[in-house]
Amino acid sequence: MASQHEERLTAIHLLRAGHSTAAVAEQLGRSQRWVRKWRQRYEGAGWAGLQERSRAPQQHGRRFSTAVHQLVIQARSELEAEAALGQGLKYIGGRAVRTKLRGRLPGSLPSVPTIERILRTAGLTRQPQPAGPEIRYPHVQPTAPHQLGQIDIVPHYLTGGQKVACFNGLDVVSRYPTGQAYAQARAQDAVAFCIHFWQTVGIPTYTQVDNQDCFSGGHTHPYVLGQVVRLALTVGTELVFSPVYHPESNGYVERFHQDYDRHVWQDTYLADLAAIQTEADRFFANYRQSRHHTALAERTPHEVQYATAPRQLPATFKLPPARLPLRTGRVHFIRRVQSDGTISVLNVNWPVPQADPLTGVWGTLELTLAGATLAVYNAAPDVADRTCLVSCPFPLQEPVQPDQPPADATNAGPPAAALTQPATPPRLPTLSQVSAGVQLIGTVGWALLAVVLRPRQRAAAARSIDGS
Repeated sequence: MASQHEERLTAIHLLRAGHSTAAVAEQLGRSQRWVRKWRQRYEGAGWAGLQERSRAPQQHGRRFSTAVHQLVIQARSELEAEAALGQGLKYIGGRAVRTKLRGRLPGSLPSVPTIERILRTAGLTRQPQPAGPEIRYPHVQPTAPHQLGQIDIVPHYLTGGQKVACFNGLDVVSRYPTGQAYAQARAQDAVAFCIHFWQTVGIPTYTQVDNQDCFSGGHTHPYVLGQVVRLALTVGTELVFSPVYHPESNGYVERFHQDYDRHVWQDTYLADLAAIQTEADRFFANYRQSRHHTALAERTPHEVQYATAPRQLPATFKLPPARLPLRTGRVHFIRRVQSDGTISVLNVNWPVPQADPLTGVWGTLELTLAGATLAVYNAAPDVADRTCLVSCPFPLQEPVQPDQPPADATNAGPPAAALTQPATPPRLPTLSQVSAGVQLIGTVGWALLAVVLRPRQRAAAARSIDGS
């Protein structure tokens, strides 16, 4: 026997298929009033409206006491301080405040809209800033999978208020996603996720990230080349840093965060990283097989991604115990020309005299065995007709090693020793070893000569006997 919720679902399915209210009521053995009631619930609240509503009195936000208002403001203040001091993620909205209140308030918590109303009344919400002039930034325009991947972090809070960093990444053309949750967003966490991304989704031509310290190497030291940059050079993908404060440039993964939040985090609190990953893996599996993407023409992300085999980082890949060396390759920076005619790359301002202020440009740091150069262009690398605006030498504190990317998906990958031990240069022979070699070669040579001459000598002797 179907449950009441299943009957409601069936009623909506039949109505959406074109059946009349009377026909649906007759088929389900219900009254037409019952059918109209659940149709109105569905039209007002969607599928969630078909759930049985609580008969308990609804508590309105304005009924919360002054003490609750004070706790909300205190929680917001604590979050702002943690964000400003770099002690956590910069996440201070209504949901973050509500999570921080868990355990501090007996009974039910105020809803997120109620918290936001309290914060607005207290003058603690940020007023929208007027939009400045639109900046047109150059972008790579991928046409096939494995050309461009995007990686980004979306912050969340566990039950009890612990902050976590949820790394997500996808192939821009196939929309094939993956993700991992970490307790923090440190450089080692970014490295770990990049390895997971390149092992799971594949190694694209370009991998785009934002300018957070865990990706860039920090905002303190000039000319810094951090762990993620070095790893990308080792793996053989060209890292692309998005424009500063311009999430639209990483728009595909930013849009994916919305689906991730809705399916993994909405209407629930997760207790730990394992619980996050369980929910996320279920979502990723369903998303990869979904045909909802208009751009994919009813194909799934999995079908598009594997129409041609991706080049994946071997599962045997291991980081060396020491810092990764710099290798030949390219790193890109999408930047805005500032009012003084410079762009900021790796904590250094570089003059771009031929560019107009407040325009977007594309910077490419090319590392070769002879050194490094930063060149700035008016367009992305996939534009045939583009202009180099300026080229500057980039100082390095260490030599650049030859390119040695890991083996592709068809091979077992480089042995662990090749990734963890430096190459040993060949040892030159000593003078005595050279002399002994020459003597050995001379002895062998005379012996070979004797073997060659003996048949000729025997033939000459035979001719002399026959002629006598």
